[in-house]
Amino acid sequence: MGAFENIGISDPVSLKRRFEQLIGNSPAIEEVLEQVERVAPTDSTVLIQGETGTGKELIARAIHNISSRCGNSFVKMNCAAIPLDLLESELFGHEKGAFTGAIAQRIGRFELADKGTLFLDEVGDIPLVLQPKLLRVLQEQEFERLGSTQTHHMNVRLVAATNRDLTEMVKRGEFRSDLYYRLNVFPILLPPLRARREDIPALVTHFIEIFCRRMGKQIEHIPPETMIALNSYPWPGNIRELQNLIERAVILSNFGVLPNPLPTAASKDAVIVPAATTLRDSERALILNTLEEVDWVIGGTKGAAAKLGLKRTTLICKMQKLGIFRPSPEGSQAITGPSPPEPVSLSRQ
Repeated sequence: MGAFENIGISDPVSLKRRFEQLIGNSPAIEEVLEQVERVAPTDSTVLIQGETGTGKELIARAIHNISSRCGNSFVKMNCAAIPLDLLESELFGHEKGAFTGAIAQRIGRFELADKGTLFLDEVGDIPLVLQPKLLRVLQEQEFERLGSTQTHHMNVRLVAATNRDLTEMVKRGEFRSDLYYRLNVFPILLPPLRARREDIPALVTHFIEIFCRRMGKQIEHIPPETMIALNSYPWPGNIRELQNLIERAVILSNFGVLPNPLPTAASKDAVIVPAATTLRDSERALILNTLEEVDWVIGGTKGAAAKLGLKRTTLICKMQKLGIFRPSPEGSQAITGPSPPEPVSLSRQ
């Protein structure tokens, strides 16, 4: 199972989309899924861009799963993980004796993906010398194996992904512009986890269930300070980092309580708020603390929206839904909402 085959959106509407166990319902991820739904029925090439750990392979699988090719192969290859001298053979295959060590015929990934989908991860790592051959395959849907003059025709839908800035690579002469334009037919930009913080509680709960099941353990309680720390952390490693830290926390857990897996320095930077009975209360407390830290400035680079990783309009909408209002100038309490909440519980009645 891949690192991200448990991440995404889990509501009934999303299940109808036939996405693979996608968890979350933030506006940022919903926008991505709408793009997936639009492009999946076509055979157009898709370029998925985003930071490491955002779930690019999962989105590629979703595109395949809701396309007309879903009954055929989904073949994947990480271009950065293949030695440069073997990359061409991995992509296009080779005949016996094509080079030293080629003791038998090998079928390449393009041939294996015929009538299906080929997912090329880290496509920005393909060397310049090999890029013209990749461009030809995309344009003509034909290629030759190494050591052969026989042309093979195939029908492959390509989904590529990268965490590198291909436009800058083109400017530096490190990536062919014609190949970039051919790959960039339909770009999809995946948001980092810090831009979809609303999904963190659901992802945390989901990963807890997965690792408890694998380890035969049980988590019944998430201390509010732990959830607040996870919500406040910038997540440079995105969902992959969250998954690994929750696995660590489940391993270290005692008496059904999830400990804070973040490093001490990161935990010190976390926002401290009252305990909360629900995720709604937890989110409300986090927004309130952030607003107070920035003197109730919502927009701008140093405002609460930027600090929380939200759009200004999204934060305002959340404040209205949660009953958050700026205190009156006289200092009277104008913030409405529930009384101080209790700790989060995962136990099922």
